[in-house]
Amino acid sequence: MQPPDTAVDNDSGDTKPGTAHALGRVSAIALAAGSVAACGGGDGGTAPPPIGSPGPTPTPTPPPPVVLKPESDAQAARFALHASLSVSPADIETLREDGYLAWLDAKMARDNDQSGAQFLKARGFEKVDTRRWYNSASPGDAMIWSQLMQGGSGVRKRAALAMSEFFVVSLNSINMAWRSSAITAYWDTLNEHAFGNFRDLIEDISLNPAMGVFLNTRGNRKADDKGRVPDENYGREIMQLFSIGLVELNRDGTVKTGSDGKPIETYTNNDVTGIAKAFTGYDFDFKDIGFTTEVGGTRQVEDAEYAYASMTADSSRWRYNKGRDFHSGEEKKFLGVTIPAGTGPVETLRITHDTLFNHPNVAPFFSKQMIQRLVTSNPSPAYVDRVAAVFENNGSGTRGDLGAVFRAIWMDEEARSETTLNDPTFGKIREPIVRLAQWGRTFGAASAGGNWELGDMSNAVDRLGQSPLRSPSVFNFFRPGYVPQKTETSARGLVAPEMQIVNETSVAGYVNFMERMVEGRGYFARDVKAAYTQELAIAHDAQALLDRLDLLLTGMQLADDTRSAILSALEARPAAQGDADDVKLRRIHTGVFLVMISNDYTVQR
Repeated sequence: MQPPDTAVDNDSGDTKPGTAHALGRVSAIALAAGSVAACGGGDGGTAPPPIGSPGPTPTPTPPPPVVLKPESDAQAARFALHASLSVSPADIETLREDGYLAWLDAKMARDNDQSGAQFLKARGFEKVDTRRWYNSASPGDAMIWSQLMQGGSGVRKRAALAMSEFFVVSLNSINMAWRSSAITAYWDTLNEHAFGNFRDLIEDISLNPAMGVFLNTRGNRKADDKGRVPDENYGREIMQLFSIGLVELNRDGTVKTGSDGKPIETYTNNDVTGIAKAFTGYDFDFKDIGFTTEVGGTRQVEDAEYAYASMTADSSRWRYNKGRDFHSGEEKKFLGVTIPAGTGPVETLRITHDTLFNHPNVAPFFSKQMIQRLVTSNPSPAYVDRVAAVFENNGSGTRGDLGAVFRAIWMDEEARSETTLNDPTFGKIREPIVRLAQWGRTFGAASAGGNWELGDMSNAVDRLGQSPLRSPSVFNFFRPGYVPQKTETSARGLVAPEMQIVNETSVAGYVNFMERMVEGRGYFARDVKAAYTQELAIAHDAQALLDRLDLLLTGMQLADDTRSAILSALEARPAAQGDADDVKLRRIHTGVFLVMISNDYTVQR
């Protein structure tokens, strides 16, 4: 594994910002008085100007494009920590040399070097054997931790992680064979579409097997004469959580109110009933799927490939109920749209997704929550408006360009300004899973066995209190509008979403867990350990070590008194240049641990 400092950058597609077109204006050529003498049957041409008259004004040379660059290593690190899962000295060097946009575009253009599906297959997690992985959720945990803590584009994965908390599917509630493969397919979909188009993404999400099981789209049937009605779960949540929200919004994310001063609801119960009919008639696609007899048993276990295939309305491809039609052929009315009776399932879904995609609420609803996940819990309405405007039109007439949206979030002046850096209302709490992923990437963590055996980190008593792709409900780990009561945050009318998972138990649990992980001891550190290769080289210099940790972990945001306390702790652990590695590691562990449990690190600005 390449150490995090390595200056080699394998990203492809690193391009400079394009040069803006300059619109030059050419002056009219002055003609000598009486220069056109009419000759009988003349050709109507214009006589050349007399010798010595001025020629045309040359087109001015356009000024070079303005390339925004960080003015300090701290600014570079801060930008990278908004946009990625970690930052390295090589990132900082490139940012300062090439500028924000060139670095960002190169990272966004880079694909992940291994998909989640490739990881599962390479580790044998999709074999039918005595380990019975088809019934296990643990390969899903291994997959996501391997994805977050190593390799690929940290920027792409950071965007995918943010979207996994918007389009929520939880491994806790996927009751199907090969559930780990299903959640892996979902994660890979988020990565694939991270910088694609929102419209394509919501269609793939609706037809994803994991989502189909999680919110009951799979096997959802039309009404019958026995009282059955279509399940409304997914129809409600795709409106409430995945696209338009509960109330109408202005483009800047503020709430629209009616003449009575109350918020205007985006949909009614009738809309839920109508849209629920659109999500009927789909099931797993079993076409060409093989089966293996369970070792030591008689169960026929389907190949894991079906967990990756989009659900289908073609019942000839189903495992059961072949030839049946469970799609509702009734007229469907919702959100001001009417889908005529008899419209097939594929066309119905197209109209449904187009209707949601083009709703005016989508741009501010999605944009604000992505800003909250990546930059600050309380973005200004102007910040939201600028990003939502890009969602509506990327500058080339395209709506829903996610690459343009994420670029707008990270490049916005509000995200980069030194003013907001010193604003106590700006910023967000780093989620525990983001902290652990950053630790792993920054300090070269590796899995001894290759299986990234961290497992489910949801327990707040002795683990992180949060585990990726394991939200306790469709409402995510925390709500975007959560307000901790009887606090300064509440008094100022602000929100603090991540505070919903912060309490006395989770704080103590995180401190104890990180102490063990940083030092590489205990049950959870038995497989995943950090190398600290670059830190070992400077461990003898307490000041240099602290500077490095402050830069790479916080973007130089440790307060003076925090730095002073950590420096004293480092100096209390003497380590000379010629000392053995275990002596140096004790000092390194102290520094990393103290930074990562400090308030200045926990709050990211």
